[in-house]
Amino acid sequence: MKRNFTILLAVLILSCNNSKESKQEIESVITSASPSNQKPIVGIPKLNLKGANTLAQLPLHCINTEYPNKLSQTLGGDEDLKSPSALHPAFYGCFDWHSSVHGHWSLVSLLKQFPNVDNSEDIKQRLLKNISKENIEAEVQYFYGKHNKSYERTYGWAWLLKLAEELYTWDDATARTLETNLQPLTDLIVGKYIEFLPKLNYPIRVGEHPNTAFGLSFAWDYANTVNNVVLKSMIEQRAKDFYMKDSGCPITWEPGGFDFLSPCLEEAALMKRVLPIEEFKIWLNVFLPQLKDENFKLETGVVSDRSDGKLVHLDGVNFSRAWSLNKIAEDLPEYKHLKNIANHHINYSLPSIVGDSYEGGHWLGSFAIYALNSTSE
Repeated sequence: MKRNFTILLAVLILSCNNSKESKQEIESVITSASPSNQKPIVGIPKLNLKGANTLAQLPLHCINTEYPNKLSQTLGGDEDLKSPSALHPAFYGCFDWHSSVHGHWSLVSLLKQFPNVDNSEDIKQRLLKNISKENIEAEVQYFYGKHNKSYERTYGWAWLLKLAEELYTWDDATARTLETNLQPLTDLIVGKYIEFLPKLNYPIRVGEHPNTAFGLSFAWDYANTVNNVVLKSMIEQRAKDFYMKDSGCPITWEPGGFDFLSPCLEEAALMKRVLPIEEFKIWLNVFLPQLKDENFKLETGVVSDRSDGKLVHLDGVNFSRAWSLNKIAEDLPEYKHLKNIANHHINYSLPSIVGDSYEGGHWLGSFAIYALNSTSE
């Protein structure tokens, strides 16, 4: 029997200060249809305007919140002891630099998809104030510091290029100003990738920030979108150098205790980008042969304490698994069952990210938005 149904996902959320008085309700409409000869399709999460308004509150709350702050700074002397906003006038909020960068990406992505999002003009003004020409010049100078050459390599670099890509593809006058202002930092990060990748003899396969496959995927997206042939070609070659001979990735070992990325799935999603489709299918059947099984299962990561900044990473692994699975399944009918798993992972963690403690609230919104974006590609 063909079933058509609409699932109403009602998520009660608190503002980032966990005040019960500020509780709101977000409704995300999820639709699905399942032919009689297939297993039921998990509700497909889709971001709507109401959801966008709610998710926008997470970066709006944190992009100008200076403390608490993790600078990840190497001190060369007393002169380096400055406040976060003095060191990073554009990206000082959201606890750390990379979270601030992808918090700004979140707002750009939401504005691009939903021009009528609440307070859109105010959001644009906040973006323009933070990503000003002067602030970006200061950010660039920070990277020229003696001890800062590897700062945010490559996780923060990747999100910076994702922000640049989002601005490039946003048809709006504000985007053109922001893109122009950001360009010196964008160019610097592109140069850092091109300088660093030939020196990296071995990929980094962890489930956190240094993961090489993640850093290359976002950089490849940027290079592909803006047609930066040099960067794109280098990423394609290094991805093949690092991963082409891999086989039997131990996905049953995942996730680690505080992973927010899947080493196996991030690698597969990167190779989907860089390999011709037929070559990728051969590679994937060696690397993760179980993915082709329609009965393949992948349990979600379970968070035991959302006030713990490390343990809450497991909500992030659910979102990043989803965007990787959707990328792998893209244009491959024999892998379409992976989209069910992706949807389940998003639906599992989505209700928890708003009204959560700052440990999750300062960054998980970006992961949720990117995962939700992947369901429509």
